[in-house]
Amino acid sequence: MDIIDALNWRYATKKFDANKTLNDEQLQTLKEAFNLTATSFGLQTITMLMVSDKNLRAQLVEHAYGQQQVVDASHLLVICIQDNISDADVDAFFDTVSDVRNTPETILEPYRNDLKRMMKNMSQTERQEWSTKQAYIALGNLMTVCAVEQIDACPMEGFLPEQFDKALGLEERHLKSVLLLPVGFRADDDMFSSFKKVRKDMDAAVITL
Repeated sequence: MDIIDALNWRYATKKFDANKTLNDEQLQTLKEAFNLTATSFGLQTITMLMVSDKNLRAQLVEHAYGQQQVVDASHLLVICIQDNISDADVDAFFDTVSDVRNTPETILEPYRNDLKRMMKNMSQTERQEWSTKQAYIALGNLMTVCAVEQIDACPMEGFLPEQFDKALGLEERHLKSVLLLPVGFRADDDMFSSFKKVRKDMDAAVITL
């Protein structure tokens, strides 16, 4: 499918077919797409939970304002941020760079120290906001990949993060949920699938200089 056709095919799926499930190859594609998402400095202070357990997801519906996509979709993707960023996180990243690329420490050290300094100059709240911006990049990337692979998805901000964090045990993992993406296959009777897209005229959306 042409990329523009795929993006026109995509919509925020309001009703999923609860009897259809993504196969292992499709799930692996989504995992790899998330892991390959561009992040600032490549630090990857985001994590994705892929929740398949229907019973668990049924408990989460009330914390998502009753949105049934949470349980009816094949899987629920929960994009999370680290609750903090430490020197150890920066060191782990540059140590991996060294291992993968065989880059000498003499080259990495100034970048390592600059990134540590940058993080220390932020408050914890600012570090979380910085990570949240990376989460939105991941969400956009996943939505595009879903469109290309003809996987239906519904991006969600409308949920209670603190309740999700408790139900999913995220506090113990030092993570905070920030975005949801139910994925699966649209129901045949989802009327929203046939709605025409409403967008600005191209000249209003894009300025060419």
